[in-house]
Amino acid sequence: MEFGRKRHAWTIVALSCAVAACGADASSSEELVMEESGRSTVPPHVEEHPPAHVDSIFPIEESLRRFREASGPEPTGLSAGAASRDALVERFVTALAAHDTAAFRDMLVTREEFGWLYYPHTQFTSRPYEMAPELLWFQLQNGSSRGLGRLLDRMGGTRLDLVEHRCAPVPLVEGPNRVWEGCLLRIVPPTGGEPANLRLFGSIL
Repeated sequence: MEFGRKRHAWTIVALSCAVAACGADASSSEELVMEESGRSTVPPHVEEHPPAHVDSIFPIEESLRRFREASGPEPTGLSAGAASRDALVERFVTALAAHDTAAFRDMLVTREEFGWLYYPHTQFTSRPYEMAPELLWFQLQNGSSRGLGRLLDRMGGTRLDLVEHRCAPVPLVEGPNRVWEGCLLRIVPPTGGEPANLRLFGSIL
């Protein structure tokens, strides 16, 4: 994404890594969704959020207006993040090794950034995938809280040697956004031995 002067910054949109995703060559796990150019408020701790009230009688345009009205002011660009995909992945691995939940918080997109910069360009604004922003945001929050909690329980505090990360070579294009999917981290196990391919997140945008 490129917004105003905030260019070539990368950040995580949502976290939802299942325990299975923390194994080698995981392919059927939930995903960590990362995004180009910003940060996010998806909570980096395990917490169940009460269901949000979403009135389906409103069209997407009105639902989005109400979502934005209930959020903060329109952001001029995405904040925090990293200067490159490599730098963002390094930050992720470092935060995981340090069991640093605050660092994960700084890598996530805010509600305002979600409502103004990310959601309007997704497939969820039109049929057959139409979903109100409040509902999608709610799902991202809950998936991220549970997933990151499992990931920290399984791997938090463990030193990880990152060899490289690889994603699909061609991104999914959504308006000004570019999403790289199928991302794998090649990690040397703490006990040594051959590197393993770990699917700790799914997409980088």
